[in-house]
Order: sequence, then structure tokens, then C-alpha cells
Amino acid sequence: QAQLVESGGGLVQPGGSLRLSCAASGFSLDYFNIGWFRQAPGKELEGLSCISASDDTTYYADSVKGRFIISRDNAKNTVSLQLNGLKPEDTAIYYCAADYTLKCASTYFGVGKNQYDYWGQGTQVTVSS
Repeated sequence: QAQLVESGGGLVQPGGSLRLSCAASGFSLDYFNIGWFRQAPGKELEGLSCISASDDTTYYADSVKGRFIISRDNAKNTVSLQLNGLKPEDTAIYYCAADYTLKCASTYFGVGKNQYDYWGQGTQVTVSS
């Protein structure tokens, strides 16, 4: 069964770092534009970053620009999100999504969850001292 699985979440102190991984099984990420999202309790889903399939073009939301870094490893069939300089307000469940047609730009995040070809189950990130 084709699916996305996130991992790497956990509890970290403010200012710390985590590396999240989005692994695909049953299909190749090579041809998909991949996005990372998060949802904090009581808040709407927030688009964070995406990376394109064609040329690894990246996009970052203002809230994470300069702190988070997205990267792709096609050999491992994974996309990672490096979280640096974490703040308590970064606490959320982090999700990855894969889509064949949505281009990596701010518009990647403007559709409903069910519009993406694949959507992961999420990994919890908690930033607290």
C-alpha cells in the first residue's frame, strides 16, 4: 500500500533542533512535489515548506524562513525538514504531503488535505523547557 510516514518528532528545549523525515513506501517521491505542514491544538493547518520534483526549487512560509530547511534524498526515497531555533510556538503535529501536479509555491498550500495525492499520519513536535 502506497503511503507516507513521518518520523523524527519529539520533545526539545527552546532553541534546539530536530530533523523530521518523510518516507514514502509503495511509490517513488522522485516525481512528486513534497510539502510540510503543521497543526497546533485549536489552530488551522499551516503550510511550512515545499520542494519541487523537477529542480528541487524550495519555498518557505515566513514563519519558518531562515530556521527550517527542506531537502530531498531520492536514493532513500525521503524528504527531510530540519528544524532549527525551535520556539514553543512551533509545538504542533507535523505532516508531509506529496502531490504530482501542485507546484511548489505558496499556492501549494492553498487546497484541502484531500486534494493531495498522499498525506502522512503526522509526527508530534513539542518545544518546551
